[in-house]
Amino acid sequence: MYLSCCVWALTAHPSEVLSDMRSLGFHRIDIRPDFLIEGDARTLRETYSLSVSSVAASFGVPDDAALESADADARRRGVAHIGTVVNQCAALGAKVVYLVPGMDDSPATLSRYAESLEQAAENAAAHGVRLCIEHFPGTALPTASATLDFINAIDHPNLGLLFDIGHVQMSGEDPAEVIKAAGSRLYYVHLDDNDGHGDLHWALLDGVLTTESLRDTFRALQDIGYVGAVSLELSPALDDPYNALERSRQIAIDCGSDFALEP
Repeated sequence: MYLSCCVWALTAHPSEVLSDMRSLGFHRIDIRPDFLIEGDARTLRETYSLSVSSVAASFGVPDDAALESADADARRRGVAHIGTVVNQCAALGAKVVYLVPGMDDSPATLSRYAESLEQAAENAAAHGVRLCIEHFPGTALPTASATLDFINAIDHPNLGLLFDIGHVQMSGEDPAEVIKAAGSRLYYVHLDDNDGHGDLHWALLDGVLTTESLRDTFRALQDIGYVGAVSLELSPALDDPYNALERSRQIAIDCGSDFALEP
């Protein structure tokens, strides 16, 4: 497994953010579709020595598009948006696109959402990109367990889970148990901290996260043979996001050192 970082923790011009990522020691980054990378994957690699791990597809969705909409045209536009992000992801050499569920948990809405996801996952597979859903408290899929059940019911070979350790702290789930249950359906990992109630995206160990629970998380990832990214997702609203990233990176490396984590 390897370490990555969500670029939206920093809010400067993209070229400065990319320079900061390298100054912090990162080699891989997560981006949003609207992040203005100057040039293609080759320029990103040769100028900044960076590569992209994933693209977050829940950002930049057109106002008239929604995967779960009762309007078939809106659903088609939602699937098309995911397709555009997948194309960007593939062009950058990245392997994962992820999205956050909507708010409506009614059976009919979730059924439409599942149908759209199946189409999007099939399209992504044709480009060598994995599609995953991030469990998110307060949405239609508020827990990792519910999200896994939803993914398993769809049963598409290219649809998996994005595990966020901060979110399971909010939902009261055990990180190692979630990882074990996900198994091969686990496609991506976010690392962040909070007070156990709000989605605050603090630096690691600044909230309820402990060194022991983080090490247990890495151990569980190793046990299921996970070889993807563990990505720091911190808030740009922190007093000093650069310092928070610097500290969190070192904590992740220290806690993951026995579990084949590549910095």
